[in-house]
Amino acid sequence: MLNMSTKIQEPFFQEVEQEWFSHEEGQLSVDVIETHDALIVRSAIAGVDADDLDIALTNDTLTIRGKRQENICYEEGVIHVKECHFGTFSRSIVLPCSVNTEEVDAVLQRGILTITLKKMESQTHISVLDLEDL
Repeated sequence: MLNMSTKIQEPFFQEVEQEWFSHEEGQLSVDVIETHDALIVRSAIAGVDADDLDIALTNDTLTIRGKRQENICYEEGVIHVKECHFGTFSRSIVLPCSVNTEEVDAVLQRGILTITLKKMESQTHISVLDLEDL
């Protein structure tokens, strides 16, 4: 009787596994930090050019999409381990508070994407009109 790890090592299963998972979209790991006046979203996206990123802010959701190009062709040789994701990726984050959509900065430096979103003023004073005093 073969166990599952033996089956996966067989050439047929390796080809099927590569075919099934080669079209998957990768998902980014992110850090979301809240300060007194901003939200900071950071993600390690080494190997991605700023031109290959699309960042959108809709209502309370920040979406980061992009594509990591694989520039090296391995026509000869055997790949023993392939954990690095190449191709498209995306991540949508529901923000924990309201942000000002006009004050958003995104910086890509040394493979780290940092998005800073200014928080909205949390307090709004509303006057109450007493109709009995009129």
